[in-house]
Amino acid sequence: MILGGGTAGTMAANKLRKELSAHDWQITVIDADDDHRYQPGYLFMPFGTYSPQQVTKSRRATLHSRVDLQYGEIDVVRADEQVVALTDGREFGYDMLIIATGVSPRPDQTEGMLGPQWRESIHEFYSYEGSVALAEKLRDWEGGRLVVNIVEMPIKCPVAPLEFAFLADAFFTEKGIRDKVEMTYVTPLPGAFTKPIAAEAFGNTLEEKSIGVEPDFMLMEIDDDKQALVSYDEREVPFDLLVTVPLNMGQDFVARSGLGDELNLVPVDKFTQLSTQYDNIFALGDANDIPASKAGSVAHFEIDVFVENFLQHIAGKEMTHKFDGHANCFIETGGGKAMLIDFNYDYEPLPGKFPYAGVGPMNLLKESRVNHLGKLAFRWIYWNVLMPGRSMPMPAHMSLKGKRTDLLQTEDKKEPALSA
Repeated sequence: MILGGGTAGTMAANKLRKELSAHDWQITVIDADDDHRYQPGYLFMPFGTYSPQQVTKSRRATLHSRVDLQYGEIDVVRADEQVVALTDGREFGYDMLIIATGVSPRPDQTEGMLGPQWRESIHEFYSYEGSVALAEKLRDWEGGRLVVNIVEMPIKCPVAPLEFAFLADAFFTEKGIRDKVEMTYVTPLPGAFTKPIAAEAFGNTLEEKSIGVEPDFMLMEIDDDKQALVSYDEREVPFDLLVTVPLNMGQDFVARSGLGDELNLVPVDKFTQLSTQYDNIFALGDANDIPASKAGSVAHFEIDVFVENFLQHIAGKEMTHKFDGHANCFIETGGGKAMLIDFNYDYEPLPGKFPYAGVGPMNLLKESRVNHLGKLAFRWIYWNVLMPGRSMPMPAHMSLKGKRTDLLQTEDKKEPALSA
């Protein structure tokens, strides 16, 4: 039983279907509706790069025909009974359960966010509806104080808010109103870039684009009357247009089922994704609490390792494969260019070549047109390679080959604890 038919759930279902086809296993996926969204596209929709139709496909079409798909809202998992109950009264038993229901923006968790200014002067692009609404807002917005804000970490795709700021700079420049827009990036982190090597690579990008930074800003509330962000240390940041990233949380049924932490994330072993509570429950993708980025690339690499472990686990064997936290991400910098980062649990992003040492063709931590085109091309790869469960020509574990390891501190110059 797989809860969630998004990125992680679909990949897991289609890959396991191939491996379990000769065995006596039935795979069922449960999700609320038939709309599978390409969530990386939400970043581009406000600027008109993608249309809503380009980020939406049928869940049924993305899942193999031999995978059973059931539509319904999940009420609770009764893990001791091995039962999933839906809000419409239906119940499903399972032998093995995979929770892949991701995380969602929760504006209700911040005082004042869902006030009268919601979807007026306060917007977000981390949901389909929010991205569509923001596109309409930007189409006619004439300028003022634009604030891009992260409420709290972790969030899906941690670099997306920064990318939004860069793309907004390019968007307003192209519209000829950049001089009418004052932009501020407000983050709870010590700075826009927290990894030193990546920070050096980005250099003064924000300053060059006239984007101010307000660091260490722990948002307490949004004052609707003043139209300002208010931090716990009583700093205020006024705005005319706020593009916020609300608190990201797992689904409420996880809490009702007693399976999650305070953010409704399922605690798992970070190497195998097996629940720390039940040995017949795994949590994949954004739904788990591993110390890695909540991004599609993590789900992709994670599931490549997970399938091998799952087959060992159901055979009663020890799981011998370990996920190393591998993630990579294109970072849009505006003007048709992007950077690319590649990292894992043990190593921060380093300069070099990707995916092949000495060849590339993409450069790491270097702004280029090729990286931008790579990000746009990923939408085709997502629908046609990753979702059907086909293999990508790159290893699940991060490699140090082709990377500038000489930039690491001496004590860090070692082989990863988890090598391929």
